[in-house]
Amino acid sequence: TRRSSDLCTELYPTQAVQKLTAGHLSPLSNMAFDGTWKVEKSDNYDKFMEQMGINIMKRKLAAHDNLKVTITQNGDTFTVNESSTFRTIDIVFTLGKEFEYSLADGTELRGCWAMEGDKLVGKFNRKDNGKELRTLREVHGDELVQTYYYDGVEAKRTFKKA
Repeated sequence: TRRSSDLCTELYPTQAVQKLTAGHLSPLSNMAFDGTWKVEKSDNYDKFMEQMGINIMKRKLAAHDNLKVTITQNGDTFTVNESSTFRTIDIVFTLGKEFEYSLADGTELRGCWAMEGDKLVGKFNRKDNGKELRTLREVHGDELVQTYYYDGVEAKRTFKKA
């Protein structure tokens, strides 16, 4: 099993992380992710949750979670407030730095986010089985598209700027 810090190193080579944290590399100067985003549609999300091992009752509830995400970027540090029918949580992370967090169903993850061009790319390992969850966030006009990849299944959630 790879350590999550190896995943972070793959996303951001050490020199880039050092430059980034020293303020020499602007990850996304226009702060395109900043704002409040409300989920509008989901594609293949039920299959993704099933592959993640989430039971049918939680999947049915999650299909109507009314998720609202507020993202604030300050240099290489992001604060993400996730507010849904089930919970409200603040997630703070720094690009290229490993951190831990739990999904709404309780699944615990360890990994990191990095910038690839104008996209936020996350690589996480589940603590329970070591499998990798990848997440991609990108902004297209007034939409935030979040794509998930887990164990051969891809899903997308599209958010509109609120």
